Amino acid sequence: MPRILGIELAPLHIPMERRLQTLAVQQWTLSFLFLGFGCLILMIYLLFTSLYWIPLCYLVYYLYDRKTSARGGRRWQWIREWPVWKYFQQYFPITLIKTVELDPKKNYIMGFHPHGILSVSAFCHFATEGSGWSKIFPGITPYLLVLPGHFQFPVYRDYFMAGGAVEASSESMKFLLTKHGTGNALGLVVGGALEALEAFPGKFNLKLAKKKGFIKVALTTGACLVPIFSFGEHELFVQAENPEGSRLRNIQNWLTKYTGFSPPVFHGRGMFNYTFGLVPYRIPVYTVVGAPIEVQKDDNPSQEKIDELHKTYLKELENLFETQRTKYGVAEDKHIHFIE
Repeated sequence: MPRILGIELAPLHIPMERRLQTLAVQQWTLSFLFLGFGCLILMIYLLFTSLYWIPLCYLVYYLYDRKTSARGGRRWQWIREWPVWKYFQQYFPITLIKTVELDPKKNYIMGFHPHGILSVSAFCHFATEGSGWSKIFPGITPYLLVLPGHFQFPVYRDYFMAGGAVEASSESMKFLLTKHGTGNALGLVVGGALEALEAFPGKFNLKLAKKKGFIKVALTTGACLVPIFSFGEHELFVQAENPEGSRLRNIQNWLTKYTGFSPPVFHGRGMFNYTFGLVPYRIPVYTVVGAPIEVQKDDNPSQEKIDELHKTYLKELENLFETQRTKYGVAEDKHIHFIE
């Protein structure tokens, strides 16, 4: 491949199909990182123009609609089925693998692991039809649970909800699990924002040792717990080394604490080069959905019961990883580690 100043350039003659795949992923990355702030800045700018009435009308609408993200969201199936999401899925490709059937008469809290840098595969499965969720799990409606801060950005919040995104909050989860019928699958990236800082190829550090809020929700609602592991998610970007105690890690932890968003320093490839940019690397991702853990409903579970179910969940997740890893390119000496 030709190089300029150490940058490996993509060849000029690439099939249009691959170009479209790269474009689909690039638009998603830019939207995820910048669309929210872009919409906010645009609304503020319009306040000082003759179109000031647009942000004012949106503000009235937002005040009326602000709780929707915690009340099941507002999904539009036709947006989930846009052709761009199929190109998005085919770029890597991202594959959804079912190990058992799921009963549409039950509800599920699906713990998604690992977080990775941008949770690319979680978005593909739970917020689009790119991987064919509805065909693989008929009768099961997926929801992607994300930080509530996403829904404070004008317009972007509506776009995100259209794909099936809702708040990752106790209120939101309980609404879907108790007041929204059955057949709901809540995709929760349990490790949270700080786990993104652990996303390095060949390492599987999951911040789950003290994550028990979702366990309590499962007990109080009777929802089944389903462990999911996405092999390849950690390979999609290159992150700057940030060991605990380093200046970079301390800054990242501080920003995450006060903003809710983790700021990993990372790069992928570019639209027209293979060395640097914001496009994830073209690496296959295999998302394996484990067997449900049946949960007996308890309106007021004891801490002992929460701890016991938490241990069971971690054991099942570890078993899923250990039995599936060699099928998807993980060396036998690699194991997951549960950290605080």
